Amino acid sequence: MTRFFFTICFVCGLSSIFSQTSLFDQQQQFTRQDTLRGSITPERAWWDLSYYHLDISVDPDKKTIEGKNTIHYKVLENHNVLQVDLQPPLVIEKVVQDGKELKVTSEENAHFITLDKKQKKGTINSLEVYYSGKPREAVRAPWDGGISWKKDANGKHFIASSCQGLGASVWWPNKDHMYDEVDSMLVSVTVPKGLMNVGNGRLRKVEERDPDTNTFHWFVSNPINNYGVNINIGDYVHFGEKYEGEKGELDMDYYVLRDNLEAAKKQFKDAPRTMKAFEYWFGPYPFYEDSFKLVEVPYLGMEHQSSVTYGNKYVNGYLGNDLSGTGWGLKFDFIIIHESGHEWFANNITYKDIADMWIHESFTAYSENLFLDYHYSKEASSEYVIGTRQGIRNDKPIIGQYDVNHEGSSDMYYKGANMLHTLRQLIEDDEKWRSILRGLNKEFYHQTVTTKQIEDYISEKTKIDLTAFFNQYLRDTRIPTLEYGFDDNGLKYRYIDIVEDFDMPVRLIIDGKDQWVQPNREWQVLKVKADEIGIDPNFYIKAKSI
Repeated sequence: MTRFFFTICFVCGLSSIFSQTSLFDQQQQFTRQDTLRGSITPERAWWDLSYYHLDISVDPDKKTIEGKNTIHYKVLENHNVLQVDLQPPLVIEKVVQDGKELKVTSEENAHFITLDKKQKKGTINSLEVYYSGKPREAVRAPWDGGISWKKDANGKHFIASSCQGLGASVWWPNKDHMYDEVDSMLVSVTVPKGLMNVGNGRLRKVEERDPDTNTFHWFVSNPINNYGVNINIGDYVHFGEKYEGEKGELDMDYYVLRDNLEAAKKQFKDAPRTMKAFEYWFGPYPFYEDSFKLVEVPYLGMEHQSSVTYGNKYVNGYLGNDLSGTGWGLKFDFIIIHESGHEWFANNITYKDIADMWIHESFTAYSENLFLDYHYSKEASSEYVIGTRQGIRNDKPIIGQYDVNHEGSSDMYYKGANMLHTLRQLIEDDEKWRSILRGLNKEFYHQTVTTKQIEDYISEKTKIDLTAFFNQYLRDTRIPTLEYGFDDNGLKYRYIDIVEDFDMPVRLIIDGKDQWVQPNREWQVLKVKADEIGIDPNFYIKAKSI
């Protein structure tokens, strides 16, 4: 096996270029709206989602949506005010429970419904939220989300939703906080004839409600997060295949624009390859009951549950580019692999608070090199993830601030992936590492989780106290730096730019031979003389010679 390593070079004043800030040093100002959006308010806490029926009509020419969401919920505590979220310029027209219209008090995006009916603990109730208007139009989907109102090359409407971070309430009324996933839902979308809506789950039926429209009813039988719900409207054609997976036969369906059918049949061969690699590393696909779909959209792509959206122009890499700079990134279609990886980390295991978004993005960015590991080699995997370090900024901590809908640094992608790759080196047992990745998806199957739950699980299974490790990479912007030099006693070394108690072991290569050391803040000495000292680059650290 080829060992990749670099020779430690002389770096002067390295630590000065790293920010010394931590999560708790940030002084960003937040508003009441941030709190209403990002926290489990009293008006959210007392009821538990059980079922949605979202029933809407989409008018592509007017760029409007109208309809209702019927919300079924279980009463956890006696209360009579319930919060539903919907973002302007959409408006709530009325809210009805048991045939009676209810009082609604609105505070920008948050709407407080006063219930007349006594809410008895343990009962299941429902209410209907009627709404209409022109939803926010996406400016730069999926990063600046909303509804993308486009047309295809033949002049037919091509429409899709995307709303991570911004919130699903940008296009439909719901309990817009990630901690409470609905158990199942039906999405009914009425569109003009000649167009099709593709959604999450399975298509139950197509209904002709009037001569000019069709209504597509998609049922999701598994828990689903709000931003994972989507609509995709266009002149779609369908093809598909059966995949023999760990839990049996999985339906894999593909919906693409009519003119792109042949290109899709070629490019989407990466889909079963992805399923094979990820079931190996992460365990069974989490939504066999709802199938797996790739759906073409007029933006780059997104991880909508069982309805993964695709807009990578039918080329390998990221729009034809290799984000790692190694060549390996052109061996696969980035959007198919990355967004499908989110089925395990985002849709199966879901963060409770967006501050912990790294749980979605770090593991999924890491899944890219695990795809390479499975289909090419461990060396290819290592080269790729190391290559992605060129995109790390170390501008702010990976973990954001809690309860205010605040995500952390975009370093959650490739700094997070390199953190996990480093952890794999510490474990030194790929079967154990694989069992941990699979175990996460089994232990937290269809659950919303916190960072602490993930950290505790990995620490328990590795039998390593990883508190300082995670503090260093998730909550601090500095990269651990190995400071070293030679004196009469041998090689002396220590860490600088580290959090308290950080003492991660690291593998040196001394004259071509592996040598583990465990630096900390204090100088240590390794009695050795050598012509060449290197660090295994699979560890995400820096080096400084003195």
